[in-house]
Amino acid sequence: MLTSHERVARMFARKDHDRIPRFDQIWPETLERWKSEGMTGDPAQLFDWDIAWVGWVSPTPFPGRREIVAEDAETQVIIGEWGDKRRWWKNRMGTPEHIGWECTDFKKWRDVFRQKLSADRWTADLKTWRQQFDAARKAQKWTCLCGIQSYEAIKAMLGDEAMFLAFASEPEWIQDMSRRYTDVIIEVFERIFQHGIKPDALWIFEDLAYSNGPLCSPQMYRHLVWPDHKRLCNFAHAHGMKFIFHTDGDINSYMDTFVEAGFDCLQPLEAKARVDIRQLAPKYGKKIAFFGNIDMMVAITNDKAKVEEEVRAKLAAGMATKGYMYHSDHSVPPQVSWETYRWLMECVEKYGRYA
Repeated sequence: MLTSHERVARMFARKDHDRIPRFDQIWPETLERWKSEGMTGDPAQLFDWDIAWVGWVSPTPFPGRREIVAEDAETQVIIGEWGDKRRWWKNRMGTPEHIGWECTDFKKWRDVFRQKLSADRWTADLKTWRQQFDAARKAQKWTCLCGIQSYEAIKAMLGDEAMFLAFASEPEWIQDMSRRYTDVIIEVFERIFQHGIKPDALWIFEDLAYSNGPLCSPQMYRHLVWPDHKRLCNFAHAHGMKFIFHTDGDINSYMDTFVEAGFDCLQPLEAKARVDIRQLAPKYGKKIAFFGNIDMMVAITNDKAKVEEEVRAKLAAGMATKGYMYHSDHSVPPQVSWETYRWLMECVEKYGRYA
């Protein structure tokens, strides 16, 4: 039997391996439900996941900032590390209400935010990260450093509306923000490597699309942000690492651009946004690996027959390329019962073996 590290490495190389690698992300509320339904232990160990995260990297202009400016019984309004003001739920997950942002124009960016955004201001408990990295290596897991890139950083500093207006009317500002953030995160990664943490992959999170299509045109993305995505991907490759790219939504129109940039793997392939491994794998499977696409809208029916067919069909399509890993098509929500998820993973075990 292969180790997790061997399995994932052979998946990326499209070489024969025993079963598809697997990993998942689960809402805290989901874990609470499962515990109430009898789950004991960590799903990562119970289901033998192959990937280990060893740190999250997202340099911000105001590290550690968390000013509570208003609150009620259920929510808090907080000014955060990006200069953003949002209303958050106190005791449950959910999308925050976006209220306002301090980075309102190019001058504020140039005079304040650009100066504050620096690798010298970034901090992390690298001793603990190194311990996690060493433990994952000892367990022979595939290791990833995770974080965001420039698109998410720009959105965090400007807000969606101002960002897209600037995309159209002030492209040089967007390009400067993207380049600056990429410079900073590359320097941060280099400092992490100097502490003996050299993972197998960078796993970068950027949400470029929504359920009905891309949030900006592929042409605009290519002109303003893509060069820095490609630069970070090239940086990963220069250090012998793979580059895994996360984006939700309907990313079908971005696929050629992702392949051209050299991305090694795309995740999570959101099924409800009309992304389908059965269509992508035959066209792109030799050029980019796929990671996910198991539809959680099917899983929340808690119908075992429907779940089994979803897993069977999607795995068959991905496995035909030998470049596929299991993941939900986003993350596992609390409507999925513990019994259903155990059944889903039984199906992954059953249909995810090559021999």
